[in-house]
Amino acid sequence: MKLHYLGHSGFCLYTSQGQVLIDPFLTGNPVAVDKPEAFDAEYIVLSHGHGDHYGDSEGLAKKHDALLIGSFEVVNYAAKQGVKGHGMNPGGAWQFPFGKVKFTPAFHSSSLPDGSYGGQPMGIVLELAHKRLYHAGDTALFSDMSLIARKTIDVAMLPIGDNFTMGPEDALEAVKLLKAKKVIPIHYNTFGLIAQDVNAFKAQVEAETDSQCIILAPGASIQL
Repeated sequence: MKLHYLGHSGFCLYTSQGQVLIDPFLTGNPVAVDKPEAFDAEYIVLSHGHGDHYGDSEGLAKKHDALLIGSFEVVNYAAKQGVKGHGMNPGGAWQFPFGKVKFTPAFHSSSLPDGSYGGQPMGIVLELAHKRLYHAGDTALFSDMSLIARKTIDVAMLPIGDNFTMGPEDALEAVKLLKAKKVIPIHYNTFGLIAQDVNAFKAQVEAETDSQCIILAPGASIQL
């Protein structure tokens, strides 16, 4: 399996059951190097409905007949645009061919492209064969991250941009709660309001925790 960074909060997970896109914001993303046509996804998983996460999901889902997995409200909205989906909510889990998806709380807001209510924003736990991944979505720090850590997290993808989500200080506390083997910072340096020194964050994580912090440039990948 391979985890490919799209920039901002987006990823493409390459599995034996096909491509799984997470928050595929490519068009209009100033740091993205990949184009939507580079992907042939079978599944798209969304943390919430904001445009910098919903992104290209609708167009890609229609083009490739992909299954959209997200909140009940996001999936219902996408269904009206002709997209097939599987609606869920925080605390719920479902086994898909590529692995199990479980949604966790995320402390943020959510609206859809037309401005309507987008349901509860969520974090995403993916259980894939022998790996467990946690994409926190857009969130503030919350103490129940320690519950997510009760099963080993191989890779945690955490926002560090501040202003709209956790900043580096709170994200460091999140790392301490999650105890993930590897941490990938996300949702930073896309726009001026979320500019951060990611190398300073990496240094703090590796000085104060046992987690390895991996800085991925948009377009870069790691093997799982």
